[in-house]
Amino acid sequence: MKLYVWGTGKSTKKLLDFGINGNVVGFIESNVSKIQYEGKPVFAPQEVKEYDCIIVASIYVDEIYDVANECNMNFDKFIFMNFCYLMSKRDNSALARKVLAEINYQKYVIEFNFYDKSFFADDREKYISMNRRKSFEICKKDERPILTDKYKTMGIANQYFWQDLWAASLIGNKKPQEHFDIGSRLDGFIAHIIAMSIPITVIDVRPFPMKIVGLKTIVADATMLNEIEDESIESLSALCSLEHFGLGRYGDPIDPEACFKCFKQIQKKVKAGGYIYISVPIGREKLQFNAHRIFKATTIIEEFDKCELLEFSACNEEEIEYKVDINKYDSEDNSGGRFGLFCFRKR
Repeated sequence: MKLYVWGTGKSTKKLLDFGINGNVVGFIESNVSKIQYEGKPVFAPQEVKEYDCIIVASIYVDEIYDVANECNMNFDKFIFMNFCYLMSKRDNSALARKVLAEINYQKYVIEFNFYDKSFFADDREKYISMNRRKSFEICKKDERPILTDKYKTMGIANQYFWQDLWAASLIGNKKPQEHFDIGSRLDGFIAHIIAMSIPITVIDVRPFPMKIVGLKTIVADATMLNEIEDESIESLSALCSLEHFGLGRYGDPIDPEACFKCFKQIQKKVKAGGYIYISVPIGREKLQFNAHRIFKATTIIEEFDKCELLEFSACNEEEIEYKVDINKYDSEDNSGGRFGLFCFRKR
């Protein structure tokens, strides 16, 4: 079979890793940006005339559908790996079964809700034939197909996992009488601190979902930390929150200087000898409005001029690096996926 894959990014790499039954003769890009990918030529859609199947791995499904339609391509020979409304009435599962290895095939039929062609149907019949308990018989009205978990790992250890673990471990070792936090994750880092029975007060501009034992909350714009007395805090954290200040993303007022104001206020509120734990995206310094800012590590160190840096570490989706060189990622064109982890002590 003459197979092409539309896309040359992470989704395509994952598709190839999970397997295709046949030889891929080339790749397609809507706007060609490279000559080769994975050792095969890359074509513009207009150049592809003969094919048995085109597998669309890219997530930009609507744009690709429009381009393919303009080129009068045969959609009976297309397999979209991500849901496309304009392809949802077209059942190409027989072709998919032929050209996709098992996991890719299951992902395709799951994406387009072809339950009767997925492993669910086979598993259902097998269960019915084996079950001997009346109260646990399959009943059609109570069915609740869950089809995506079969191909997932047991969880994720991304950059948020690493930053939360890093800060919670350091704070757990110090065992402060009380800890303060600015806008960190409730279902990650905050939960870790509560589980260690360390009293914690969290300041966030967003309302909290419920009252939780061991957690005090202050709903406020934390830029100036007006609710906190000067030199009153022995331990404070802000994990992936300060980079958002003043951008309006979370309903806070627009203020280009908001995060820098907060840097200064944090140092005023923490007492001498107190500890500060900061996590922000690092790399080539820039603003990605209204998502976040990305800082050079040296910028953070310079802003916390009333403090001594005890540790600089870094993490991304795959790993945490402890005690790395301050300038290691200054030139990285990061889009927010690498975090710098700073542990300071107030002088």
